[in-house]
Amino acid sequence: MGIALVTGASRGVGRGVAAGLSAAGFRVFATGRTVETAELPPGIVRIRCDHTDDAETANLFDRIATTGEPLAVLVNCAWGGYERMIEDGQYTWTAPFWQQPAHRWSSMMNAGVRAAFVASAGAARLMIPRGGGFIVNISYWAAQKHLGNAIYGIAKAASDKMSSDMAVELREHSIAVVSLYPGLVRTEAVMAAAQNGWLDISNSESPEFIGRVVAALSADPGIMQRSGSVLVAAEVALELGVTDVDGTQPRPLTLETA
Repeated sequence: MGIALVTGASRGVGRGVAAGLSAAGFRVFATGRTVETAELPPGIVRIRCDHTDDAETANLFDRIATTGEPLAVLVNCAWGGYERMIEDGQYTWTAPFWQQPAHRWSSMMNAGVRAAFVASAGAARLMIPRGGGFIVNISYWAAQKHLGNAIYGIAKAASDKMSSDMAVELREHSIAVVSLYPGLVRTEAVMAAAQNGWLDISNSESPEFIGRVVAALSADPGIMQRSGSVLVAAEVALELGVTDVDGTQPRPLTLETA
């Protein structure tokens, strides 16, 4: 199956994607600033990497190249946009754009969009010689509607456009690129909010669910027809028969219900 690289795998969606792809049979390389202490299955290769540092990212791909194994899948989960939501006792996540702290732009654009761009470039250089591969950018409905704050929407819209344009340039090399939208994922932060009664998780997804969907997409003979698209993970799961770790199939969110 080859190597699957998951960025931002220290926690949250990235950690779950790494675990899901490992269970599907990929040799998983997981990166993140604190990945060395992350709760990941044995066998996953942990590489500490700050994806805002281009030199560290370059070293990562050099290391993968020396394995002699093909890089089959890249899943860009690295994201810094959920940090420091409360400052000086104020919840700033939902503030209007003119009151947003400057660090939020940097976190979402540098640790999110730019990190995915640089990692995708590194992956493409390894995938092109072998004539195939699959790149996934984790995105969300904020690209299409206002959810929380303007910077969030800008970052996710940029991720979707990045996937679309990369797909055009990589099509001749049989490398597919998609944006993938999760639903409500039972990350550490979400579960903490649910325990406090702030969230209804009756229609939620395990972090591993996205990894299962990515594995199914990578094996889909029609993956190139999907390249450049925005995909909703739960919709893909229904189509390809993917279930969550507990055997359920979450209901797909829509533009109206997200």
